[in-house]
Amino acid sequence: MIDKGKNSVLGVMVDAVDYEAATDKVLAAAREGRPLAVTALAVHGVMTGVQDKAHNARLNSFDLVTPDGQPVRWALNSLHHAALVDRVYGPELTNRVLIKAAEEGLPVYLYGSTEPTLERLIAALHVKLPGLKIAGSEPSKFRTAGPGEPEQIAGRIRASGARIVLVGLGCPRQEQFVYAMRPLIDAPLLAVGAAFDYHAGQLKNPPPWMQKRGLEWLWRLGLEPKRLWRRYLILNPIYLARLTAQKTKVWKAAPPPPAAEPLTSFPV
Repeated sequence: MIDKGKNSVLGVMVDAVDYEAATDKVLAAAREGRPLAVTALAVHGVMTGVQDKAHNARLNSFDLVTPDGQPVRWALNSLHHAALVDRVYGPELTNRVLIKAAEEGLPVYLYGSTEPTLERLIAALHVKLPGLKIAGSEPSKFRTAGPGEPEQIAGRIRASGARIVLVGLGCPRQEQFVYAMRPLIDAPLLAVGAAFDYHAGQLKNPPPWMQKRGLEWLWRLGLEPKRLWRRYLILNPIYLARLTAQKTKVWKAAPPPPAAEPLTSFPV
């Protein structure tokens, strides 16, 4: 188990952890019934913090931020000598958490995406993990929260008996949701990105050799060029330039203090 704490990657504090340590942190919080804000950041996720200081501060308040992409793992190894041999990929972390949840009888709540995707996801999970207890599910409203709505959502989740909440709203909407809802829910909230689509069978993972070499962005760009071309063709070079500046100490990449103020307007 590797857990070397938080380290700055372009000013975003990322945990130098492996799958075992990350899964253990989530399950411990679920057993104890305490809040835990978790996300897995690839290059795009890190850059959302670089480009928005307020969001960066929110990310730096998360209890666990895993290196979802190989370039983020490489940054931890290069900048901070983390010696990580693998990333902690959101869909795979989700898979490992769900396996443990099924083994321990910890109910799970699914929040986000669309009703058809949730239906396919739940059906797939019942086949793969028949012992998994799905306490409830709720699709995204694709808008910002109205007055009193966060408390209503939290009430539904608490009433379901869920001990783990998976949030699939896409980056950075899901991180905003997790940050805002953490004070209202005594359970780990995991921002899981495209994990719902992958586990529902709607997206295919790239071949292992592409994942190992950090080329998943190219695979996803080929699948969704109109939606993702700006994310990868513009943000990836900026990320590399910033990383070089941090490595050579041309840029200090000072992380902002963790945010603590409530977020009243956020996506649901």
